[in-house]
Amino acid sequence: MSKIYDLIVIGGGPAGLSAGIYAGRAQMDVLIIEKSGVGGQITTTSEVVNYPGIKEISGHHLGEQMKEQAIGFGVEFLKSEVTNINFKEEIKEIETTSGVYRALSVIIATGANPRKLGFPGEDEYTGRGVAYCATCDGEFFTGLDVFVIGAGFAAAEEAIFLTKFARKVTIIAREPEFTCAKSIAEKVLKHPKIEVKFNSQLIEVIGDTKLRKAIFKDNLTNTTWEYNAPNNESFGVFVFIGYKPQSDLFKNHVNLDSQGYIITDENLETNVKDVYAVGDVRPKRLRQVVTAVADGALAATVLEKIIEEKRESLGIKKEEKEHPKTSDISGRDSDSKFLDEGIVSQLKNIFERFQNEIKIVAVINDNDLSINIRGFLNEICELSNKVSLEIYKKGENSELEEKIELDCSPTIAILDNNDNFRGVKFSGLPSGHELNSFILALYNIAGPGQELSEELKQKIQSVNKKVKLKIAVSLSCSLCPEVVTGAQRLAIENSNVHAEMIDIFAFPELKDKYNIMGVPALIIDDTDISFGKQSIEEIIDKIKK
Repeated sequence: MSKIYDLIVIGGGPAGLSAGIYAGRAQMDVLIIEKSGVGGQITTTSEVVNYPGIKEISGHHLGEQMKEQAIGFGVEFLKSEVTNINFKEEIKEIETTSGVYRALSVIIATGANPRKLGFPGEDEYTGRGVAYCATCDGEFFTGLDVFVIGAGFAAAEEAIFLTKFARKVTIIAREPEFTCAKSIAEKVLKHPKIEVKFNSQLIEVIGDTKLRKAIFKDNLTNTTWEYNAPNNESFGVFVFIGYKPQSDLFKNHVNLDSQGYIITDENLETNVKDVYAVGDVRPKRLRQVVTAVADGALAATVLEKIIEEKRESLGIKKEEKEHPKTSDISGRDSDSKFLDEGIVSQLKNIFERFQNEIKIVAVINDNDLSINIRGFLNEICELSNKVSLEIYKKGENSELEEKIELDCSPTIAILDNNDNFRGVKFSGLPSGHELNSFILALYNIAGPGQELSEELKQKIQSVNKKVKLKIAVSLSCSLCPEVVTGAQRLAIENSNVHAEMIDIFAFPELKDKYNIMGVPALIIDDTDISFGKQSIEEIIDKIKK
């Protein structure tokens, strides 16, 4: 791309969003690149109660509000994966799956992902009982026993959240006491559904298609004890033992410490001029939203003057930028149920870019979910004359059902301007975290679509056999959209592939059929199942095995 941004932020969590807000407000040209949904780890938190000025809010809504605020200051967003970087020159280059982007400065805000513990059975039963996100997977353990591994803030907070679903929650902690704030620890210790076992550790989990047994050790007495799930039930193990910084991409470009965190000075600049690191990807004593947003604000503020001088010294003219007016974020029907004003404004801008007309078709039933799908799709299609809608009761249009290879209903499918089915289906209501996946599918089918590198295009076309992908999701799961968007893009670009997103809680019979106890779950041709975040490249590799 010819455009040179003042700042590119890699990562759309609270630190990256805060950097975008402060830089955008300072009239800088800012691009935030995020490979999945914005919000980062905070979106996996059911409630945030310690952010100053906000008594209580869900992590998902806090992230969405931050994004809307950044958009209001003219910040651009790109959903793409960064594949390579060049920090050697004055103008930094960021290679992504959508193309190459250039900027005068870069802020790395890639955050950290949950660490695995390494006990026998952990990898084997991930998605079948072992989990790392209570918000994503807690509902799978309704009425069952759950073990939480850890003694910190996340373990304590998520244990309380899991009591909404679990019959009983047992915390297993190596430490002799909690390492989080005393107020939270006392809340846990007083909770009637939580038992805490300090000086203990998980040794192993055992099962068949699901977890059936766990072995623990009391480190004070050096004795072991077993838990056996009663009445042929299963149980859950949620691991909260800290995070691993997402810094692998940068290890040969900036200095890292022995644990992989990016080293910065007091202004959050790395050893490379005009490259900064903020949030959980750098070493710090407290990893909370409030410290993440403080990092982003500081780095952006430091860069403001530096970038102005850098543009002048390099003779690079700044493009005039227009901020969205408050009056532009409007047009929402007061009776709207599914789309708020901010979303409506964004969708109108996206739909205006469509090159071709497309058609959404839905096969529905008489249930409440079908009623909601009808209302949701009507609101979507009212926003653009390039998107038409046809809704049928199951059995009314057998030709359509055969064309889209209907497996379950209610189901939504997308047809292109030639009335061809492009291999993308949504079984359930694509709201929550999957709204973005649905809109991207519309955009990629209508054109112009997200840019793809030539290398990725070739890899997509290398799938030379018919394959059906099902992606089981929860609408509250922040890890699911990456798998959904990767699978659906693969289907759109390669007619050999069909991809279907399934809200697993709308179709509980499928949860039982595939023994799913966690999301996202990628099912290939109804046989091979894998769990967790996966890129489009990783999905292709699994198909070709």
